[in-house]
Amino acid sequence: MEYVSPLPQVLVDRYRRWKAGPFIERQIEHEMLASQGQKPEALVISCCDSRVHATSIFGSETGEFFIHRNIANMVPPFTVDEVHHGTSAVIEFAVMTLEINHIIVLGHSQCGGVRHCHDTCTGEKPVAGYSFVDDWMEILRPGYERVRHITDKAERIRALEHAGVVLALENLMGFPFVEHSVNNGALQLHGLWHSIGDGVLEMYDRKTHGFVSLA
Repeated sequence: MEYVSPLPQVLVDRYRRWKAGPFIERQIEHEMLASQGQKPEALVISCCDSRVHATSIFGSETGEFFIHRNIANMVPPFTVDEVHHGTSAVIEFAVMTLEINHIIVLGHSQCGGVRHCHDTCTGEKPVAGYSFVDDWMEILRPGYERVRHITDKAERIRALEHAGVVLALENLMGFPFVEHSVNNGALQLHGLWHSIGDGVLEMYDRKTHGFVSLA
């Protein structure tokens, strides 16, 4: 296939350093993961944003997290139809096959997907033709309706980032197997928001319906 290019040399060099160093140092663990399979404790649903790195934030090792990344860490409503459902398939596999104990929704600051939704909802970004991002970010429109009353734009966008996490948690409970696992105590849901610039991590508090800093 002529359109496939060789891997950039910088990545080849990085791989070789990893293989000769960190991998060798923990080779027994890797062999166990290969032979015994994975048993992660948590599914992390985070954004594709390159600045958000759940494994770094939590200092996790290989095999600890089952990670799914999509634009703006969205969870679509539960739907059964003939369309492909990548995120829903991940959730089903994590809960039904891997039997994970935690689902963490990880939002973040300066989210391009959330800003895209905001600007589309306010009319600042006209919708022209079909866009995969436009269609995907419609999931967050109910969240915008919850924050549209906020007059300050920056504050409204920040609130929409939080609202996206809350909406994802609500949509998770629309999956029958998630609801069942939560209700019988086998699964816990967690909502987090990460500030990229200062490293602050906030957790959704179901008692106050707000976010509190863990720092």
